[in-house]
Amino acid sequence: MHILIIGSNGMFGSDLLTVLSQQHKVTGFDLPVLDITHLSTTRSVSSASQPDLIINAAGYTDVDGCETNIDLALTVNAMGTRNLAEVCNELSIPIVYISTDYIFDGKSTSPYLELDMPNPQNVYGKSKLLGEQYVRELTKKHYIIRTSWLFGKHGRNFVDIMLYLIKEKDEIHVVNDQVGSPTYTCDLAKAISELIMKPTYGTYHLTNSGTCTWYEFTLEIFRQAGIDNVRVKPMTTEELNRPAPRPKYSVLDNHNWRKLGKKPLRHYKEALADYLKSLTEEEPK
Repeated sequence: MHILIIGSNGMFGSDLLTVLSQQHKVTGFDLPVLDITHLSTTRSVSSASQPDLIINAAGYTDVDGCETNIDLALTVNAMGTRNLAEVCNELSIPIVYISTDYIFDGKSTSPYLELDMPNPQNVYGKSKLLGEQYVRELTKKHYIIRTSWLFGKHGRNFVDIMLYLIKEKDEIHVVNDQVGSPTYTCDLAKAISELIMKPTYGTYHLTNSGTCTWYEFTLEIFRQAGIDNVRVKPMTTEELNRPAPRPKYSVLDNHNWRKLGKKPLRHYKEALADYLKSLTEEEPK
C-alpha cells in the first residue's frame, strides 16, 4: 500500500512515518511543501503521488492559541481536512483523520463512547469536530481516530515540559482536576497500522489504557525518572487560568477498537517507561 502522511514532521506524524514504513511505501508531506488549506495544491500533490490512503496528522494544536487565532484554527483543522477529504473522495481512497478528546465537554463521569454526543468547549475542539463532520459528509471511506494527551519523541509534550521545569525549579504546581489517558505516539501509530489493513471504516477512540490527572501523571513521570528532589503541588484548573477551557474528564472508551477483537493498548505507565528509556538512550555519552 502507498500511504501519504500529511504532517509527517510533527510529533505523531514522525512516528507514523517510522511505523508504517516497515510494511508500506510511505510518502510524507509537511509545510512548506504541501499546504492543505489550498485545495488546488492539495489536489495536484495528492493526485501526482497516487496514494492508496491518506493520513491527516497535520493540525493547529496550540489549544490556547486557537482561542485568539480562530481563523487559523478553522482554516487548518477544518478546511484543510475538508480539502483532503474531498481529494480522497475524488481518488476513491480512504482517509485517516486524527481528532481529539477535546470534542467532549468533560461533564461525563464515565469514559466517552464513540457514539456519545460531542460538545466542545474550546475553539480547538470545535475546529477538530468540524473536521470530523467534513470527513463524514464527503467520503464514506474514512477512519476518524480520537485520541488524547499525546507524548512522543519528535515534539514538545507534557513529559518533556515537566522534565525541563525541574532544571529550573524545586517546586512546581500541576492541575489535579482534569482526568484523561496519556497516549504514546508510537503505540497509537502501531494501532493505526493494524486498523488500516481492513476497510472497517468509522470512528474509533484510541488511547493507552489507564487514567490519571495531570498531577498524577507528573508524579509517575518523576517516580520512573528517579527524581525525588522536587515538590509537586496540586492545583485546580481555575487556578491555572488558561485562555481555553479544558474538559475536566475526557477519558475515551476504546469500544469500537475492542469490538474488532483488538487488544487494548498497553497501560500508559508501561508506555511512559519505554518513552523515558528512549530519551536516556538518545542522551550523549
